[in-house]
Amino acid sequence: MTEEALRAEVVAERREQVELLASLRPEQWDAPTLCDGWRVREVVAHTTMPFRTSRRRLVAELIKARGSFDRMSDRCARRDAERLPAEALLASLRDNVAHPWSPPGGGPHGALSHDVIHGLDITVGLGLDRRVPPERVALVLSGMRRRNIAYFGADLTGVELRATDLDWVYGGGTPVRGLAQDLLLVLCGRRLPPGRLDGAAAPRFERAARPAR
Repeated sequence: MTEEALRAEVVAERREQVELLASLRPEQWDAPTLCDGWRVREVVAHTTMPFRTSRRRLVAELIKARGSFDRMSDRCARRDAERLPAEALLASLRDNVAHPWSPPGGGPHGALSHDVIHGLDITVGLGLDRRVPPERVALVLSGMRRRNIAYFGADLTGVELRATDLDWVYGGGTPVRGLAQDLLLVLCGRRLPPGRLDGAAAPRFERAARPAR
């Protein structure tokens, strides 16, 4: 796929997320996501940080975090989520759907992966029935390499991930079946709500069910 076509997918993904986020109730912005410790507002603060932060400022934040990108991202997301209201975070995304940012060395494919994965962190975490177009998920999956999966810490030993909506299989062993977007989250080390995956090994990748109140 050409870079222009990938950029078009990035724009489409961001526009769809703007529409979804605009429909959230105030309390949903404070609901947890699949990113441990981050609410919806922290995730959106994170995905929009590159639109609001200069390169010089990013370097300064990285130095402050002693070179840890993860530490920097967490600190900045929490800070911006605290000082910016939901309306400002949404506006930051809405105004930058065509922003050319991409992660270092990732290009437009990296930008698409970043946006799709974090969008799913929100929608799956909230239990919303949003389906990312399978062809868009396929683009993200095509770029997942062993080093990416190792970074996320996903333990897929003895497991075969098999998509039910795409011709896609990863690994070997006990089958775990599910939508491609859910299996993408598994690759990224997320634990899903119960019932989204099928197979004897599925509980390995699920969160414990919350007790009824």
